[in-house]
Amino acid sequence: MPDLEHIKHGPSETGVLDLILKRWSPRAFSDKPVAAEDLKKIFTAAGWAASSYGEEPWRFIVGIKGDSTYDKIYSTLVEFNQGWAKSAPVLYLTAAKKTFTANGHPDYHNLHDTGAASATAALQAIALGIHTHGMGGFDHKKAREVFQIPEDFDVGAVWALGYLGDANTLQGGMKDQELSPRKRKPFP
Repeated sequence: MPDLEHIKHGPSETGVLDLILKRWSPRAFSDKPVAAEDLKKIFTAAGWAASSYGEEPWRFIVGIKGDSTYDKIYSTLVEFNQGWAKSAPVLYLTAAKKTFTANGHPDYHNLHDTGAASATAALQAIALGIHTHGMGGFDHKKAREVFQIPEDFDVGAVWALGYLGDANTLQGGMKDQELSPRKRKPFP
């Protein structure tokens, strides 16, 4: 199997931190469980992300393969994402509070801040040798219903989390994409 960690690694000549260059979104996950201590580190790191007025509007609903939370999150995924995400040992759903707790005013930055927390979680994960893959391909309405998410929260994204698996388990275009180097638009 090719060394995906190096194929997907961003170019070091950019001067960007190695930790950032190592982060990528695989679809092939190992079934190796993620230790509870590592999950705690990942979501604690997320809590240190910047947020408007320090609101920390994010919420993470975390499912571990084999528990009902995982099954519920999995059930919200579109068929395409179900095809590959089933191998990830952890799935989590993000939600973002729409109003500030202190005064009830709208928090127009809630999803932005939840994205910042998600990115921080992804960086902490890669520092531990764990990968993440965010997904927009899921049924937002079903997620709200299944988890009884109040109307004062936006449903954000679903994330797969785990150790890198074998790209040969993927089919067709997914496998090709997994084995190809990453590209980014240049900064002007």
